[in-house]
Amino acid sequence: MRFLATFQTTDFFDTLFSLAVAFVLGMLIGAERQYRTRAAGLRTNVLVAVGAAAFVDLAMHLAGADGAVRVIAYVVSGIGFLGAGVIMKEGMNVRGLNTAATLWSSAAVGACAGADMAAQAVAVTVFVIAGNTLLRPLVNAINRIPFDERTSEATYSVRLTAGSAAADKLRDHLEERLEQANYPVADVEVETLEHAGDKVEIVATLVSTAVEPDELDIVIADLERRPGVDHASWETSTKD
Repeated sequence: MRFLATFQTTDFFDTLFSLAVAFVLGMLIGAERQYRTRAAGLRTNVLVAVGAAAFVDLAMHLAGADGAVRVIAYVVSGIGFLGAGVIMKEGMNVRGLNTAATLWSSAAVGACAGADMAAQAVAVTVFVIAGNTLLRPLVNAINRIPFDERTSEATYSVRLTAGSAAADKLRDHLEERLEQANYPVADVEVETLEHAGDKVEIVATLVSTAVEPDELDIVIADLERRPGVDHASWETSTKD
């Protein structure tokens, strides 16, 4: 049997040590996420860390450091796809970015463990847990600061309610008016309003930037005076 010919006790225990380090450190990261009731909790972070450690350790034994470097590159991109699965977009808001970043960090911990860099794996774990716990009070303090549109970069949208017959003309005018006010438009959508007859809503999403509320108010007032416009307004989202 080839297994008996290639089995080396030292290499086997080296692999066990790498996997054990990844398991324990991934468990520490995942326990904090589980306590916060996040989508990716204890088991997910452990599996990501152990899986990354296993791939890197395998490459180390088969092709040495050069092979490990190539596998780490694939681990980084592969975890990117896994992280994308926990990111959810709800309207203008995006959720799950911190969870995805934590999974990415768990993979980094596992990669360090698989490359026999246990001390570095511990250091990365400490920083990841610190980022998810010690920075929380600072985040909450910043979030309690009153929002100022003139200094904050966010996503803004301008909405027009009008008849469908004038939608195309008003859409072009909306873009031109915002461009004149030096607020570039990233996207414009026309949405049919249910239970409102032939009414539509034109939504222009601005390029993320800081705005002057008074300037946008002037634009809105001008748009409301246009023939065919029933209502105009603007809103902001800071979750992107």
